Amino acid sequence: MPGLTGRTSTVIKAKISKLLDRAEDPAETLEYTYQKQLEQLQNVKKGIADVVTAKKRLQLQEEKIQQQVVKLDTQARQALAAGQEELARTALERKNGVQSELQSLDQQIAELQGQQDQMTAAEQKLRTQIEQFRSKKEIIKAQYSAAEAQVKIGEAATGVGDSMADVGLAMQRAIDKTEQMKARASAVQELEAAGTFQDFTQLGSGEDDIDRQLRELSSSSEVDAELARMKAELGPGTASAAPELAAGEPADAETVAGEDPAAGPATGA
Repeated sequence: MPGLTGRTSTVIKAKISKLLDRAEDPAETLEYTYQKQLEQLQNVKKGIADVVTAKKRLQLQEEKIQQQVVKLDTQARQALAAGQEELARTALERKNGVQSELQSLDQQIAELQGQQDQMTAAEQKLRTQIEQFRSKKEIIKAQYSAAEAQVKIGEAATGVGDSMADVGLAMQRAIDKTEQMKARASAVQELEAAGTFQDFTQLGSGEDDIDRQLRELSSSSEVDAELARMKAELGPGTASAAPELAAGEPADAETVAGEDPAAGPATGA
């Protein structure tokens, strides 16, 4: 499985790199780098301060030893003047020991001075580099901001940006839904005109469209049959009475029977 493990690791690293690349902001990266350089400069300054402090301590110690050398030399002279040669010899021996220590301090102070000079030169060089980086950083940030604004304007004008793409998709969906609704409305009108839809007010009667047509036909036949039966019962006078009925004049039972009320009761022939 070594090959699979290596491939998986490569894929994961590629995905992470892609995500980081998308999330990386050049302006933020430059500012972070600039801050790290300032931290390095502060560390160099702190190092120089530590070296100078150590050198000052050695210089203070050197001054004390020099004073001690002068003192021992004076004591040796005084002892020799007093005829105490052995005491003078002892003072001079101490003087020689202190002078050896003084030479060692001089060497250490010189080494510290060399380190201070090197670190000071490095600090000046780093300071110059940081100033140059700061100027370039501001130029790059300005160029990136201008390019980013140009890209956004171009995307907005051409409609290739993410936001404009979303707007385009939303508009297309709205158009599709509108066309679908128009087609649905047209289909409903067509089906309604063809009588395909059932009258929901007649749901309780249990009739469908065919039942309704048959019922209307049967009702019309019954009306025609009843009208014919009434004509047969009334006889020929129905035709002459029809205009009066149509005109809205009332007809009593005697008129219908063919009798004249003004003539009195009918007599037999």
